[in-house]
Amino acid sequence: MKPGVIKRNLKKELNSWWIISFIGAVVILLPILFIFSTLLQEPNENWFHIRQYLLGNYVINTILLVLLTGVFTAFLGVSLAWIVAAYDFPLRKFFRLGLLLPLSIPTFIAAYTYRTMLGYTGVIQSTLRNQYDYQINLDLFAISGIKGAVFIFTMFLFPYVYMITKAFLESQSTSYIENARLLGQKPITIFFKVVLPLARPAIVGGTVLVIFEVLGDYGVTSLLGIHTISTAIFQTWFGMYDVNSAMRLAAWLMVIIMGIFFLEKFLRQGRRYHMSNKSRPLVPVKLKGMKAIGAFMYCGIVFLISFLIPFIQLIAWAKMTFGKVWDLSFIALINQTVYLSAIATILILIFSVIVANVCRKQSAFSFALSKVMTSGYSIPGPIIAIGVLAIFISMDQWLAPLYKSMGLGEAPLILSLSLIMLVVGYFIRFMATGFNAIEVGYEKIGTKYTEASRMLGLGVTKTFFKVELPLLKGALISGFVLTFVEICKELPLALLLRPFNFETLATKTYQYANDEQIYEASIPSLLIIGLSILSLVIIQVLGRRGK
Repeated sequence: MKPGVIKRNLKKELNSWWIISFIGAVVILLPILFIFSTLLQEPNENWFHIRQYLLGNYVINTILLVLLTGVFTAFLGVSLAWIVAAYDFPLRKFFRLGLLLPLSIPTFIAAYTYRTMLGYTGVIQSTLRNQYDYQINLDLFAISGIKGAVFIFTMFLFPYVYMITKAFLESQSTSYIENARLLGQKPITIFFKVVLPLARPAIVGGTVLVIFEVLGDYGVTSLLGIHTISTAIFQTWFGMYDVNSAMRLAAWLMVIIMGIFFLEKFLRQGRRYHMSNKSRPLVPVKLKGMKAIGAFMYCGIVFLISFLIPFIQLIAWAKMTFGKVWDLSFIALINQTVYLSAIATILILIFSVIVANVCRKQSAFSFALSKVMTSGYSIPGPIIAIGVLAIFISMDQWLAPLYKSMGLGEAPLILSLSLIMLVVGYFIRFMATGFNAIEVGYEKIGTKYTEASRMLGLGVTKTFFKVELPLLKGALISGFVLTFVEICKELPLALLLRPFNFETLATKTYQYANDEQIYEASIPSLLIIGLSILSLVIIQVLGRRGK
C-alpha cells in the first residue's frame, strides 16, 4: 500500500473516531447547557413562590450541611490518615484498608439503619428499657435534622479525605516528616507545621469530593426531613410537575458547584510543592503503651461506628425477613438491575475506549475532550437527571407530529418514559469511571506497539482490535466492574429518570425505607454493600499494580 493511501486511510479513521468522541461530549454537555438556558427564560408563578418563601431555607440548609460536613470529615479523615501513615500500632495493617469500608455503605442506607437502630423501638433503647429499666433521653440518640445528617455524612464519607491524604503522606512527604523528626520536633508540632501545610491540596481535594456527595444527596436529606436544593428539585418535579422551576433550582445548585471549583483553584494557587523522593515510603514510628492503645481505640471506634455496627445490624434484619423478601419478584428486580447496569456500562466503555484512543494524541482538543468526558462525575445526580429529563420531554414535543402520524396519540411521552433516558443519565454521570480506567490502561501499554502496527500499514481500527484490545483486557475488566457497581448504587438518577413501575436495587431499598419497612430494606442493602466492597477491593488491586 502506498504511503499516501495509508495516510488518507488513517486520517479517515481518525476523523470517524473523533466524530464519535465529539458526539459523546455533546451528550454530556447538552443537559448542563439546557439547564443554564432556563435562567434566560421568563419564570413562572411557581418559581416566584419558591424564591420568595422557600429558596432561602433551601440555600441555608445546603450551606450548613456543606460547611459542617466538610469540617468534620476533614478533621476525621486527616487525623486517621496521619495516625495510620505515620505510626505503627496493633492492627494498623487492618485499619489501613478497613477504614475504607464505610464507603461501601451508601449514605441513605446508613441513615435509615442508624435512625431505626437508635430510635425508641431500636435495639439500644429497647435493651436499656427492658433489661436495665433505664429511660434514656430521646433527643440524645435521635438521628434527625441537620445534626443527624452531618453525623451520617461524616461517618460514611470521611474515607474520601482519609484515602487521598494517606496516599499523599505515604508517598510525597517522607523527607519533610523525617527531617522534622530528626530535628527533635514533637508529633503535634510536626502535624500542624509540616503535615497540614504539605497535605493541603490532598485535604482540599478529598473534602471537595465529600462536598459534591452532600450537594447531590437526596436519600439522607429526604429520609431525615431536611429541605435542601437537591430535595427541592425532586419535590418541584414530583409535587408540582414543574420542570422549568426544577431546572432553575438545578441551575442555582450548579452555580454553587462552580463556585466551589473556583474556590478550590484559588486555595491551590501558588501552593505547589516539589518532592525529591516520591518513591520512598514513609516509615511509621512504633508506638508503645498507652499511645498504642489510644491509636488502636481511635481507629477501632471509628471503624465500629462507620461500618461494623450497621453492617451487623443489617445482617440481623436480613435473617428476620429473608423468607418474606427473597421471592421471584425480588429475583426479577436483581435481574433488571443487572441488565440495565450492564447495558449502560457497555455503552460507557465503548465510548471510553474511543475517547481515550483519541486523547492519546496530545493536543488542545484532546485535553478539552478528556475534561468534558469526565466532568459528569463532579455534577450531582439531581442536576444531570433534571437536565436529561427536560431534554427528553422537549424531544417528545418536537416528535409529536411523527407520533401522531404513527397513531400514538396527540402528544405521547415515548422517549421520556423509556429506559433510554435513564441509560443516558448513567452515561453522563459515570463516563469518568470508565474513561479513567481505560486511560490508565493506555498509559501502561504505551505507544510503541501502536506505532509499530501503524508503520506496518494497519489503520486505527484494525490496530485497536488486533493490538490494543488484548493489551487492554485488564483495564476493560476493572473499568466494567467499577462502573457497573457505581450504577447499581446510584439513587437520585434512578428515582427521577426510571419509567413507571421500574425499580432497581437502590430505588427498592429507598422505597422500603421511606415506607418504614426497615427490616425488608436490609436484603437489597446488603447486596449493594457487597457490590461496593468488591469495587473497593478492585481499587486497591489497581493501586498496587500501579505501584
